[in-house]
Order: sequence, then C-alpha cells, then structure tokens
Amino acid sequence: MRRAHRHRSGGGMGGWEFAFTVVVTYVACRGLDSWSFIGIGWLLHTAWDIVHHIKGNPIIPFLPTSSLGCAICDPVIALWCFAVGKTPRELVEWVRGAGARKGRVSGETARVGESGVGA
Repeated sequence: MRRAHRHRSGGGMGGWEFAFTVVVTYVACRGLDSWSFIGIGWLLHTAWDIVHHIKGNPIIPFLPTSSLGCAICDPVIALWCFAVGKTPRELVEWVRGAGARKGRVSGETARVGESGVGA
C-alpha cells in the first residue's frame, strides 16, 4: 500500500528553529535580571515572525497571516519591557513629568519630593 501524503504542519524553519531557540534561551535567561533583555527577546521574536511571514511558513498553518499578526503585537510588548514594566498610569505620570525633568540643568539633583526622580 502506498503511504499517504503528509502535510507539513507547524511553522518550522528547519534547523534554524533550533539556532533561534538557543539565542532566545540565552536572552531569556539574561532577562531574569533585566527588563532590557526581555525587550530584546521580544524584538528577536518579532524578527523571527517576519521571517516566517516572508517565507510563507506561518506559525499557525491554517492562518496565513498569523506570523504577521505576531510581528505587529510583539514590538508593543518589547516597548513595555523597555519601559521597565510600568503600568499605564505610571507611564502617563512619567511622560507628564518629562517636561519638568527636561527643564533641569544637566547634573542638577532634584529636590526631595519632586516628581520624576528615579523614573
């Protein structure tokens, strides 16, 4: 009897998937102590999603634009990580305080109780 034709499922990129996993695992381990490394990991994931989309090998086989959708969302998560995981409220307060911080002379220390210190 003839063997049935099998459809390749999954968004595999061959051996490159393993190489990417090694790099991202290193970045993730560094991310245990650093928001920046977590952000870098999300940007690497974005790049990998773009590769999957361009090669026509989506992450979810029956959704042709699944990789593109991830590539759009992942940089937003990366930006949040680069913002040190602040809540939306903290981000708004930080942005509002940017004007006050901008007006300070370089090297000038803030007075006790002044907003924007340590942000």
